[in-house]
Amino acid sequence: MSVLRAWPPLVVASALTLVCAVVAGVSAGAAGAELTRGPSAAEIRRASAEETARRWQAWPAGKIFPATLPYVSEQGGGEYARRVGISSRTDCSAAVDAALRIAMRDAGCRAVLRATYLDALQGVVVTVGVAAFPDQASALKARAAFPPGGVPSPGLRALAFPRTVADRFTAASRQASSIAHAGPYVVVTTAGQVDGRPARAVGRQRGTIFSFASDLAERVLATLTAPARPDCAGKDWQC
Repeated sequence: MSVLRAWPPLVVASALTLVCAVVAGVSAGAAGAELTRGPSAAEIRRASAEETARRWQAWPAGKIFPATLPYVSEQGGGEYARRVGISSRTDCSAAVDAALRIAMRDAGCRAVLRATYLDALQGVVVTVGVAAFPDQASALKARAAFPPGGVPSPGLRALAFPRTVADRFTAASRQASSIAHAGPYVVVTTAGQVDGRPARAVGRQRGTIFSFASDLAERVLATLTAPARPDCAGKDWQC
């Protein structure tokens, strides 16, 4: 006949202590591993997307809109457009025509940055607008509100600067537009002639005279959305 023997109290206490110690060791090891491991691929992607979405606010205006932007001329050669000025206003409603303001608001527009450039021959003036949104889906939603086919209105408002070569660039003189998108940004251009002639007064126009404006938009967009090497210790990153 077998006899069931109870564990002595001391042995039971020792066993429980050992189990608790093992559990505590495992927990501490897991916590230490969590604290010392590097960021995962998913965390790096998220941090990169967040850093990109903050660039419109974190970067200096001159980095987004450099003093000159390269483009391809009608003849196929390389030229540079010169920056006339950068707007100090960033509110979305002031940067677009009234017909687009609700769509921009509903898409979550955070800001629209604008700068005006002059082509190398000093005959065409272009306003470039960078519209910032929370994410790519929001940016796509806003892009769909702009008219297709290079129609300038409703669209980005012309940005003129008094006492400069661009001082006669008004809403009435807008003759062409372009739009590009990547990530949380939509980059729009509106273009006209330096003499300020109204679009309705222009006869049959060369279709390529304003085509370089899309080059400017693509250059600005490429800089804004270029992949950056993660710096999880930097103040602009949150890994």
